[in-house]
Amino acid sequence: MSIADNLARVEEQMASTCRRAGRPRDSVRLMAVSKTHPPESILEAHAAGMHLFGENRVQEYAEKHAALVAAGIFATQPPASVHCIGHLQSNKAVRAVQLFDAIDAVDSLRLAERLHHAAAELSKYLPILIEIKLSPEESKHGLAPDAVELDALLEKLPDLAHLELRGLMTVPPYADDLEQVRPYFRQLRQLRDSLAQQHPRLTLDELSMGMSHDFSVAIEEGSTMVHIGTAIFGARPSR
Repeated sequence: MSIADNLARVEEQMASTCRRAGRPRDSVRLMAVSKTHPPESILEAHAAGMHLFGENRVQEYAEKHAALVAAGIFATQPPASVHCIGHLQSNKAVRAVQLFDAIDAVDSLRLAERLHHAAAELSKYLPILIEIKLSPEESKHGLAPDAVELDALLEKLPDLAHLELRGLMTVPPYADDLEQVRPYFRQLRQLRDSLAQQHPRLTLDELSMGMSHDFSVAIEEGSTMVHIGTAIFGARPSR
């Protein structure tokens, strides 16, 4: 099936889930995760109406960026927007700020400070999400809900004027039984609600959670942005 066909199918599934959950369809944004896929796939998705994309690695996206600029997808209305959704090393913060429209995986105060300084140098205001680690998997990144550094980051963010906190994100463990991942999505929503009460100066509206195999449960538990890769672009190409 074509990318346009895949997008239509995902949209139908999202709309059905929203109806079942009693939510308006426009309360959940769809991000097309284009990591490992070539610029041509991004352009095909854009032509089919997709405007929000997620990339994991700075260097990989840097290699695609020029082709996307030349194709004019950032000059459309609305313009295409590309978020960094993968683990970001502090030493790549400057390049990430230059390339991406938002950083969705801030997982340390040090990284936040570097992003702020880089954004200030560019007179840019950078939307961010804080990544929360809810599972013990070593492959997962993020701040634990009870981490002292999470509190320090939340206290510091109002002073980092070139960062615009939008909310939280998480990636739960993979499970064939979707009821096994539901508690992770619920925990992030409950954490968001608690932190919003503790830090009324901050905006924590966004809950970024849910991927191709589990986004229906994520939407039921309050997700406001789902990351869909395989269901849109197909299996990832071999490296």
